[in-house]
Amino acid sequence: MDTNKRPDTMQRITTPELANAFIDEQITALRAQIGDKKVLLALSGGVDSSVVAALLIKAIGQNLVCVHVNHGLLRKGEPEQVIEVFRNQMNANLIYVDAVDRFLDKLAGVAEPEKKRKIIGAEFIRVFEEEARKLDNIEFLAQGTIYPDILESEDGVKAHHNVGGLPEDLQFELVEPVKLLFKDEVRVVGKALGLPDNMVFRQPFPGPGLGVRCLGAITRDRLECVRESDAILREEFAKNGLEGKVWQYFTAIPDIKSVGVKDGARYEGYPVIIRAINTKDAMTATVENVPFDLLQHITSRITTEVDGVNRVLFDLTPKPSGTIEWE
Repeated sequence: MDTNKRPDTMQRITTPELANAFIDEQITALRAQIGDKKVLLALSGGVDSSVVAALLIKAIGQNLVCVHVNHGLLRKGEPEQVIEVFRNQMNANLIYVDAVDRFLDKLAGVAEPEKKRKIIGAEFIRVFEEEARKLDNIEFLAQGTIYPDILESEDGVKAHHNVGGLPEDLQFELVEPVKLLFKDEVRVVGKALGLPDNMVFRQPFPGPGLGVRCLGAITRDRLECVRESDAILREEFAKNGLEGKVWQYFTAIPDIKSVGVKDGARYEGYPVIIRAINTKDAMTATVENVPFDLLQHITSRITTEVDGVNRVLFDLTPKPSGTIEWE
């Protein structure tokens, strides 16, 4: 039996009752798989890893060790938010790892998207292995793999960090309790588990983070341009009632420059691409109809406030033909 294949008879999880049945089933399965061993979880603070964390806390309690790796590819303010929510509010067993320079040094000069994803995924595993060696009785690695990750990796659309980026000599047995669920189902399960709405309905964020939104070879200046422009976009969407209404929105920056004008003089800068889409399962997507005056306001803020940027573009491409992420 293919454990990575969603059964045709599996009912879509759309109600609290179905979510609770799934939770009960998974808690039983997790306890049977793990026993009294410890589990290491990559906790990004995103929907998928947060739901996996909540499931594991219910199943094995303090035998879950959460590791938050700051690889330098997170959105503005996210490492601080993860520490506040999980360590300070949820009392999770959380280890914080500052690995910014380690990741960016590994990625220097690497432009090919799949190679970037695999470097990031493999380096994540290495960080976990190092943390595990400091602990006793760690035999499992938990991941927030969901079904679209598996489908896209199998179809060759793109390798996901938790599917295509795992090293062959992995030292852990995998724990992936939501790997047969679509994103909308994960959210229903998260609500049933009692996670806060701002976590359950947080927009999806790729495992490689801004590494696949700083297009081409990652440079620190463009990485900061992505981080700052994304923060402006999220702030403006929240202020204008689009937070929670739009499934996913972000900025990306290609490795090209164009001529512009700044302070009355010629100025070469990067373009920022805005992506705003709606979907149920991430397999298809439509483009959000963002008001033009809001786009003009966001453009003004980004070109004024973000150093190194002189243009803003809006991506009108649905999925298909484009994927949600640019890389």
